[in-house]
Amino acid sequence: MSCGHSDESTETASQRRVLRIALALNATMFIVGVVAGLVGQSSSLIADALDMLADASAYAIALGAIGRSTRFKAGAATLSGSLLLLLGVLVLLDVGRRALFGSEPESLVMMAVALLSLIVNATVLRMLGRYREGEVHLRATWIFTRVDVIANVGVMLSGLVVLLTGSRFPDLIVGSAIGVYVVKEAFEILSEAREARAGENCCDDH
Repeated sequence: MSCGHSDESTETASQRRVLRIALALNATMFIVGVVAGLVGQSSSLIADALDMLADASAYAIALGAIGRSTRFKAGAATLSGSLLLLLGVLVLLDVGRRALFGSEPESLVMMAVALLSLIVNATVLRMLGRYREGEVHLRATWIFTRVDVIANVGVMLSGLVVLLTGSRFPDLIVGSAIGVYVVKEAFEILSEAREARAGENCCDDH
């Protein structure tokens, strides 16, 4: 019994350590990304930075859910999914605003910051890989990070196309794609949270 308890405590400590590192990295990259996106007038960079903020929030929520009941963890995942959904909508609104009022994205800034973000997110994704099939609140953090990696690659490619063509539209297109993909992943997290909550209610009934 004591060994089992020790193993569980070690696993919990490991989860907290990983999430704290991921939280610190994403919070830092959010600040870097927003500043770079504003300076570089890039919708895709701003979308990517806001995604980092959502990730940092999801990691903080997951930290609070460790060691709690399945119902609480499902609630934490629901909160994370709702945050991601709001983010996706805000990204799409910002892209629409820039499409109407114009922008001049800086391709080199886009590619440099996206590459740095990709390195950070790939590192975090590898750290969270062990939780990809785990409890719903931890799986939500893995999904968030997977979204980021895909978004980073998209921003890098759009920066390259902007550099080669001088057109701002690749930035707007990628920003829109990130927004749509974020919304899709948000619904996936919310669906898994509902299933986890339904499973818990079923167990309570029996």
